[in-house]
Amino acid sequence: MKNISRRKFIGQAGCAALGSTTLLSTLSNMLLANRLAGYNTANSGDYKALVCLVLGGGNDSYNMVVPRGTSEYADYFNTRADLALEQATLLPLNPITPIGKDIGLHPSMTGIQSLFDSGDAAVISNVGTLIERVNNYTEYQSGLKQIPLGLYSHSDQLEQWQTSVANSRESIGWGGKMADMLKGMNTSQDISMNLSLSGRNIWQTGNTTIEYSIDNEGSGVEDIEQYQTWRNNSGLIHDVREQAINSMADLMYSNVLQGTFGSMTKQSLESFRIFKAAIDAVPEFSTNFSDNYLSQNLHMTAKVIAAKDDLGMCRQTFFMNFGGWDHHDEVLNAQVEMLGMVSAAIEEFFAALDEIGMKDSVTLFTASDFARTLTSNGNGSDHAWGGHSIVAGGAVNGKEFYGSYPDLYLNGNPLMADSSRGRVIPTTSTDEYFAELALWFGVPYTDMNLILPNIGNFYSPNPSTMPLGFMSL
Repeated sequence: MKNISRRKFIGQAGCAALGSTTLLSTLSNMLLANRLAGYNTANSGDYKALVCLVLGGGNDSYNMVVPRGTSEYADYFNTRADLALEQATLLPLNPITPIGKDIGLHPSMTGIQSLFDSGDAAVISNVGTLIERVNNYTEYQSGLKQIPLGLYSHSDQLEQWQTSVANSRESIGWGGKMADMLKGMNTSQDISMNLSLSGRNIWQTGNTTIEYSIDNEGSGVEDIEQYQTWRNNSGLIHDVREQAINSMADLMYSNVLQGTFGSMTKQSLESFRIFKAAIDAVPEFSTNFSDNYLSQNLHMTAKVIAAKDDLGMCRQTFFMNFGGWDHHDEVLNAQVEMLGMVSAAIEEFFAALDEIGMKDSVTLFTASDFARTLTSNGNGSDHAWGGHSIVAGGAVNGKEFYGSYPDLYLNGNPLMADSSRGRVIPTTSTDEYFAELALWFGVPYTDMNLILPNIGNFYSPNPSTMPLGFMSL
């Protein structure tokens, strides 16, 4: 709530001087703003939620989704050397549509294997940031193709996964743009449709929207516990404090800065009451969630989804960053625990959603700064480019691989941007990945370029063909 107040405070404070117009300085954002009136009165009556799970730091996804067939495993083993997992330990993934390779999962990811086998999860192969297609090493080296800014930089690549704009640095995310367009589908505007369990983030930041920050304990909004304690006190001291705070919030100051602060304080307190009451009314799930940060984040997310009617929500996004994936050292040991946590947490999450009949309405997708080098640096791996993501949910056309799983040999491999280290050129763009999610979420194909400015370099939005095909509309 502090983030909401600060954002709106700055925006309103600058109205007299038109200081906020810099947020609408690009043609794309101006066009997006013009679309808002058309959607703000819409109410589809259905519910959909997108959950963005960022594996912050750069997940070594070639040890998450791993070749297991004889010939492809031999390439993998020869390239990865001391980082290679044992072939016999890999969990088989048997897609409906054969891809010409046998692929497995990291042995700790039994939950994802179960979701895949049931048709509720899919793999997006070799996806990464792109401005335009780069088909091979020759094109990469030619200088004739645009290459993403700060290609191996954590900050640049993490930003680009949240904006899907790889040719400039942006502060507005594609999740925030969707909220700008679709927030009017919600019957109540008391709480933002964008909820974050990891605080401020670019993905959920729009021109007119920002995330509503919650945590994974209690009612999810314990950050103003002191005020809540005052409210729970009985007698005169309660009445005096309540009256004083509300009087401060109601007071119309002549100074626009003070007025904004007062109105936003009152709004934040009211939002707190609404959110807390809705979450407190949710019965506990039968599903047991593990006692770790990620599982508890998804536990809270499931509770918020269960409270959607009390919150007046038809569309919601959720953001969480599970960090610690910058494994320049001890990658094998670290991934055993961390990939196991991811797998179990996602399985628990969808089990809870199944309890309340919401599994088909929620899609979770993973993102990460980049994949990592196929070669070892001695005990870990370094920054690279294209890698693999997981998407899960009842609306996912699961038990499939989407995109193209690359060959992992080094010498003479046309997809190696760096054959000495094994940096793979992505064959699927983040734009295609995100466009599919945005279309499912309700963004019209005619407005897709407003959400993803570079989508036309990879996909011509139309009502009959999805970018990759992993979502059911």
